Amino acid sequence: MKAKKAKKAAKRQEDLQGRLANTGFTSSSEPLLGDQPIRYELADRTRVIPMGGIGAMHTLVTKLHLPELLNKKVSVLKRHLPYWESDHILSPCYNILTGGKPLQDINRLRLDEGYLEALGVERLPAPCTAGDFLRRFEEKDLIAVQEAINQARRTVWQRMKEERRRLAIVDLDGTITPTDGECKEGMDYCAYKKQWGYGPLLISLAQTREVLYVVNRPASVPSHQGVADWVQRALPHVRSAFETIWLRGDSDFSLTKEFDGWEEEGVMFIFGYDAQANLIEQAEALPSRDWKGLHRPPKYEVQTTPRTKPDNVKQEIVEQRGFERIETVAEEVASFPYRPTACKKTYRMIVLRKQLEITQGGEWLRDEIVSFFYITNDWMTPATELVLFYDERGGQEHLIGQLKSSIPVFHAPTDTLEANWAYMIIAALAWNLKVWYGLLLEEPKLQQQIQRMSFTSFLERFIHVPCQILTTGRRLIYRIVQFTTDTLTVLSTFEQLIALRFP
Repeated sequence: MKAKKAKKAAKRQEDLQGRLANTGFTSSSEPLLGDQPIRYELADRTRVIPMGGIGAMHTLVTKLHLPELLNKKVSVLKRHLPYWESDHILSPCYNILTGGKPLQDINRLRLDEGYLEALGVERLPAPCTAGDFLRRFEEKDLIAVQEAINQARRTVWQRMKEERRRLAIVDLDGTITPTDGECKEGMDYCAYKKQWGYGPLLISLAQTREVLYVVNRPASVPSHQGVADWVQRALPHVRSAFETIWLRGDSDFSLTKEFDGWEEEGVMFIFGYDAQANLIEQAEALPSRDWKGLHRPPKYEVQTTPRTKPDNVKQEIVEQRGFERIETVAEEVASFPYRPTACKKTYRMIVLRKQLEITQGGEWLRDEIVSFFYITNDWMTPATELVLFYDERGGQEHLIGQLKSSIPVFHAPTDTLEANWAYMIIAALAWNLKVWYGLLLEEPKLQQQIQRMSFTSFLERFIHVPCQILTTGRRLIYRIVQFTTDTLTVLSTFEQLIALRFP
């Protein structure tokens, strides 16, 4: 059977490549997109859905026993008429996984008989029912949902290769969810961003780009508030699968009261630190031999012949209009021991000294020296490497951008803080399922591609697969009705998911 399917797929791939091949075109008398005698008819029994990849995602969910975990840990319903907690959580999650964003988009799925058949269900919650469910959550329930997801996550991590489980980098950051609403409970004004809304906290794993925890808060709350408690929740999960753990964040997350405790637990950390006057004084007192030049590696290596660089249009405008331009001329790094007031132990303070050149209209104005500080409990790694390591946290900023644009994690569709928090957790689960999908594949290159892939690209390649839905006996068949260059990859990845066995 498998040989027959492989032969059929290979023939389709050969036919497609033949159509796309450049085989010496002749002059055409008419445009290719011309008049065609098209008709529409209503099929009698055939059901086709445009998001056939949802079957693979649902298979992943059930193999991880996520519905059972959610129903075991989360209890916000007194009766199940007919929906369980897992149904209410997975329904908006699947809405996002099929390209929907607001809760209202759930209607496009629950009114689609092909989609209902594809999941083997009679019905799904309406948008108003989904909103009512979200408003039932209290903080303890929101924690329970995330712990259920983390339990499934640990199962995925245990299947990762040993070399990938030697190091875990946990990034901490906050963001803003702006809203024009005026009646959303828990919203507040962020004076720094000059926006009304919420101020979610994001705790993520840098290597896999997974969301470990998302915490909704008023926009006026400082980024670091309550972070220590959430880090303590994350550490046991990460420690169960990884050998070494690093915590990383900007100066807002330099929680000096926690440093000694993290040090005793064997957790490594590096955080930005405010450039206080006493630190600047100690840095300036360092001898010249302690400073090492910092040479940043190129962003990428040219694999082919280097291209001619285009004219720098922006720089031309800057010079013509007399704008000031700040350029980094050189960077030096040094370190010295430092004990924060709230700590009993001494830690390593790293200072990055940047020499800046300020020009105006292409003419030199002045030079400036600016210092940046980082604190860490790593005494062995060269300071230059630690600075570059810290700068890699820009990957989390890219992740936050993805979670804001491609997928509505930081979205506030309801009218209470806890309900919007619940929605953020569900949306983050959709993102994590995309990551887990990649992590569980056998091909390292494809794993990496899916982890780095934008959510929109993932939907286009692996979810938006038109399929005919057939029910024969006890089997539910997704018959792919459109062949593209990604079809073989979709088939291969699904076969790998089917073969997975979890405890």
